[in-house]
Amino acid sequence: MSAAAAEHDRAECRGDDATHWPRVPVGLVTTLGVMAGGDNSIEVEGLVREFKKGPRAVDGIDLRVEPGEIYGFLGPNGAGKSTTVLMLTTLLPPTAGTARVAGFDVVKEGPSVRRTIGAALQEAALDPMLTGREHLRLQAALQGIARDERRAREQELLARVGLSEAADRKVKGYSGGMKRRLDLALALVHRPRVLFLDEPTTGLDPQSRSALWEEVGRLARDEGVTVFLTTQYLEEADVLADRVGIIHRGRIVAEGTPSALKADVGRSTVEAIPAEEDERARVAEILLRFGDPTQASPKGVAVQLANSNGSLADVVRALDEAKLAIANIQLHAPTLDDVFLAKTGTSLEGAAEDDEQDSDAE
Repeated sequence: MSAAAAEHDRAECRGDDATHWPRVPVGLVTTLGVMAGGDNSIEVEGLVREFKKGPRAVDGIDLRVEPGEIYGFLGPNGAGKSTTVLMLTTLLPPTAGTARVAGFDVVKEGPSVRRTIGAALQEAALDPMLTGREHLRLQAALQGIARDERRAREQELLARVGLSEAADRKVKGYSGGMKRRLDLALALVHRPRVLFLDEPTTGLDPQSRSALWEEVGRLARDEGVTVFLTTQYLEEADVLADRVGIIHRGRIVAEGTPSALKADVGRSTVEAIPAEEDERARVAEILLRFGDPTQASPKGVAVQLANSNGSLADVVRALDEAKLAIANIQLHAPTLDDVFLAKTGTSLEGAAEDDEQDSDAE
């Protein structure tokens, strides 16, 4: 696409009502304008998106993301994550409710929203025949960055996402991880105050995923960028997010810090398997000092630890004092999947299949 054509469509995207889908690649036009001072928060009240002849993909959600915070939006495919992001980035009009991004109304002040945000959505809109460097030059030109600043910004971003050596290779030869990192660099060209990442690590290998996590964490920590991250990976939300919102069938069913959410749904469980099966009763007697009995493997005994009743070390010490030989002992701490199960009645991985029929709502 020529720069003139892209500029034409970009102008169309910035229409007064800010309600039309853009016809140009999302990765090239959702980060319009240059960074300006102001509020970095996201505020959502009663946000609804209902499709014709379809479900309410987003069903009246409320949330607030503080400036400089990484907010993890966790849920399976079809839950409404991407639909929410499309509304917050002005690419889809809400059916009802209000949302303000960086202090601007996403419906009434769409151009101002787009000047302050960066977005790397699920599909990276990259031209396979252009190099990574050429993509960044085009993006910088579309953002109106001064020519003498472009080269320095280009070099800085290529280094930050680990693409300096591959900068002059055509994108058609990039791996999936390299494409996602380039897409992130494109979203950062104009130094956005708020960054939207829609399942940015889907399909990436562990090394690429770790590199992207590191850069996202640095952006929030060192530059004060507010990050709205959608994901269906429990580990990603646990590692990156300051707070997590769990969305299920269009509604937020839980919200809080990962540690608080996990503490809210249950206590840690200790399970011990005696070396001699006929010692199970004695092992159970010891473990019951530390908590309430719970489900265990066929050969084991398990209790949920009461917060005031000691730790794994205390349990091990008591078993040793009773001269009980233990074949295996494990501490099971609550996970975000436990939270999801408690709030929705299904595990996150299983819910992805159950909700597949609703994926067109995303």
